[in-house]
Amino acid sequence: MADVVITEFMDDDGVASLSSDFATIYDPTLVDDRPRLLGMLESVRGLVVRNRTQVDVELLDAARDLVVVGRLGVGLDNIDLVACADRGVAVKPAIGANVTAVAEYVILTALALTRRVFDATTGVLDGSWPRTESVGGEVTGKRLGLVGLGAIGRAVADRAIALSMNVIAFDPYLDPDDPAWEGVSRTSFDELVKASDVISIHVPLTDSTRNLFGRTTIASMRPGSILINTARGGIVDEDALARALLSGHLGGAALDVFATEPVTRASRGRLVDAPNLIATPHIAGITEESNARVGMMTADHVRRALTGGDRR
Repeated sequence: MADVVITEFMDDDGVASLSSDFATIYDPTLVDDRPRLLGMLESVRGLVVRNRTQVDVELLDAARDLVVVGRLGVGLDNIDLVACADRGVAVKPAIGANVTAVAEYVILTALALTRRVFDATTGVLDGSWPRTESVGGEVTGKRLGLVGLGAIGRAVADRAIALSMNVIAFDPYLDPDDPAWEGVSRTSFDELVKASDVISIHVPLTDSTRNLFGRTTIASMRPGSILINTARGGIVDEDALARALLSGHLGGAALDVFATEPVTRASRGRLVDAPNLIATPHIAGITEESNARVGMMTADHVRRALTGGDRR
């Protein structure tokens, strides 16, 4: 019988670290085989997941000995936190381990979409030589609007300031005297939307942020501006975004997260036809380096919880 079950991909060193101390099952196919997963949880004390495994009441009822859920990442919208608390199950995200990866992704896509080089390869190699079509702009002097100035937002701000961008942010939960505001101008959400050349989202998915960037908000964005979402699907209305890209109102967008993951033919809607769109499979926070950090941090969290070192 297993002590720990890992249902989604994890760095090899993290798996080895847990396996050295506990009977561990590592099987990333479990995320797509719910009946099999539920059937093996009876005596499991530690569960390690990413964002696709739903840790809900049904799963918790099947895992009656569960002590800790290790989250390979930081988002917790796939975990019923209230149900876990009611059962005394600790939830341990890998806070801070993927900050650099996400921040670099935001800067990468902001540069690529502004410079307009990411889709030139086909034209170059087929001989059409799309030189005028590939002439883009510079981020220097552009205004970056951050919706949320937590750890990731701050890391993005630092890198954007180094590129001589003007950074503004909306974060009503951050103390006005917090050092994070150094070099960043505080503003309202409405003003940020209207004034930014590039907007990057760094807030959780909640009732108040669902469809935060819907048709009205996107219409208020500056013509030719860019929207980047590495936070959670559902914060951006994907149909409204596709329409804005197709009409030319927006100059580009990068989506690493989607309302339905994986994206299907049914869920992709008009995004499939949208120009100047970078779409990636929820990997902004995953690099070789961050995956190693996340894996080892999560393994440590689980070990401490199972050995009585940390049950909070």
